Amino acid sequence: MKRPGLLSFLIIFIGIAYIIRLFYLQVIDNSYNIPTLNNSAVKITYDYPERGYIYDRNGILLVANQLSYDIMIIPREVKPLDTVEFCSLLKITKEDFIKKYTKAVHYSTRIPSTFVQQLSKNDFAFLQEKMHKFRGFYIQKRSLRQYPIKSAPNVLGYISEVNERMIEKNPYYQLGELIGTAGVEKTYEDDLRGTKGVKYIQRNRFNKEIGPYKNGIYDTLAIPGNDISLTIDTKLQQYGEALMANKRGGIVAIEPSSGEILALVSTPTYDPNLMVGRERSKNFTKLYLDSISKPLFDRGLQAQYPPGSPFKIFTALAALQEKAIDTHTSVKCFGGYKYGSGKNAFMKCHCGTYGSPVELNKAIYRSCNSYFANAYKRIIEKHATPYEGMNAWNKHAESFGLGNYLNNDLSVGKKGLIPDGDYYNRYYPNGRWRASTTISNSIGQGEVLTTPIQLANLTATVANRGFYFTPHIVKKIKGKEIDKKYTVPNYTTIDKKYFEPVIEGLFDVFENPKGTASWSRVKGIEICGKTGTAENPHGQDHSIFIAFAPKDNPKIAIAVFVENGYWGSRWAGPIATLMIEKYLNGETSRPWEEERMLNGSLQDEYDKQLKEITEIEE
Repeated sequence: MKRPGLLSFLIIFIGIAYIIRLFYLQVIDNSYNIPTLNNSAVKITYDYPERGYIYDRNGILLVANQLSYDIMIIPREVKPLDTVEFCSLLKITKEDFIKKYTKAVHYSTRIPSTFVQQLSKNDFAFLQEKMHKFRGFYIQKRSLRQYPIKSAPNVLGYISEVNERMIEKNPYYQLGELIGTAGVEKTYEDDLRGTKGVKYIQRNRFNKEIGPYKNGIYDTLAIPGNDISLTIDTKLQQYGEALMANKRGGIVAIEPSSGEILALVSTPTYDPNLMVGRERSKNFTKLYLDSISKPLFDRGLQAQYPPGSPFKIFTALAALQEKAIDTHTSVKCFGGYKYGSGKNAFMKCHCGTYGSPVELNKAIYRSCNSYFANAYKRIIEKHATPYEGMNAWNKHAESFGLGNYLNNDLSVGKKGLIPDGDYYNRYYPNGRWRASTTISNSIGQGEVLTTPIQLANLTATVANRGFYFTPHIVKKIKGKEIDKKYTVPNYTTIDKKYFEPVIEGLFDVFENPKGTASWSRVKGIEICGKTGTAENPHGQDHSIFIAFAPKDNPKIAIAVFVENGYWGSRWAGPIATLMIEKYLNGETSRPWEEERMLNGSLQDEYDKQLKEITEIEE
């Protein structure tokens, strides 16, 4: 193309491009016409939607809404006012006024922010008639949470005011607005919050409002949040909380066929209504600073304990899969397992089978430490090096969801610990470690740590004969489906055929007269379970129990941890079986056991620990 022709082509091409761009900006894309918060000619007001309601799996209302009224401020519009009268009306001091005003100015002189939160209905009615006297201030209606049932605060969570860091991360929010900060409120914030409505109001040069900007074509209506149904069974949740009164620990109950969490108990607990209203900040601080009871610490998800004897279930399955043992492998127990030449290299056992042969079934229902120590040792030594053996063991454990987050929809959690070969190489850099060095892992002590939800999931996996669905707390969201990852089974590395003999052993824990939970048998329900006592270097041992029922087509799998509860059959076992019976039958057949659990207390044990800690610190 000749040079003059090329120049003409470029001029025409650029002209057409400009025309297309101008047409797009003026006709199609109207974003540049929408005024911003910094536009002094247009006032922007928001209409806050109702947050979605939260129900349990049976339609029981857990979280509702109540109206709240905030005093808002736009600093640049504030005119001289009678601060004494204003402070009196708002029930604040002059010092509070100065502090709040300074904070608002620091945030923005043009953008509205909250000056005083959550007025009562009576205060609102009284103030509404007087607000015309205080230019730059106005009343904003909002929706606050209300809890008809004082239960499951660790599940539901709470909402709180956004801070500047949150606003920088998500510009949707502005100072003074509320956001889900914990629990379901946090995880499902985008679904629950809805969408703010916006109104643009035109002002004249005297800053007087003269009507909707461009006849309201950019105004939008508020869209309410989506209602959510949880997997929680409120009656079971409340029953678990009652049984755990005056005790510390966690309970997690799961429906094996779906991974739905039926109960998620953490005690000590608190009334969720404490996190609502003008006293919320003070109440939160009090709960947060309670370093003894730790009511904000979710023990079902965050507490990492040695799993104790329930971990023997995994040891048996891994040993069967590795062909380190079979169902007829026999071990003689002489009151424990000696794993070295040292004076203290002896793992005690209280199975009561002194000198007699112990096979897999008896080892499970009598909880023989010697048997499982031998099984673990054979797993590690079956491989060329302890490093490889430990990694093979670790791989099996992780396939049960142990040592990792479960990729669930809960707002908090801990990984626990399942050590591998690299872990021990760091502690023994010369490589001088072997199976006997780590033998305590075989019985759920040593370096192994699990959370109650991980143990409940392990139990559900055994109940399912080798697979689990990711535990989750939300059953249904109005207008959308739950994440498909919760409907896809996760398979372990253990063949299905190895689960049946282990389940028979767990069944005999109850059914065999010498089983460690024969005292807790429930007539008419075939329960499979395992008692546990986890050693605790900081006080009395922890009481642990896991179980599922019925044996075939299981409906519930449960893990119970009671801190400083002595041994598994003292507290955790009765609590677990009572909850199973309550869930399956709707009532319990052991009123004496129920009364003992409901009225039983470990507070003296906790007070004793507190005294010892105080004396050490002093």
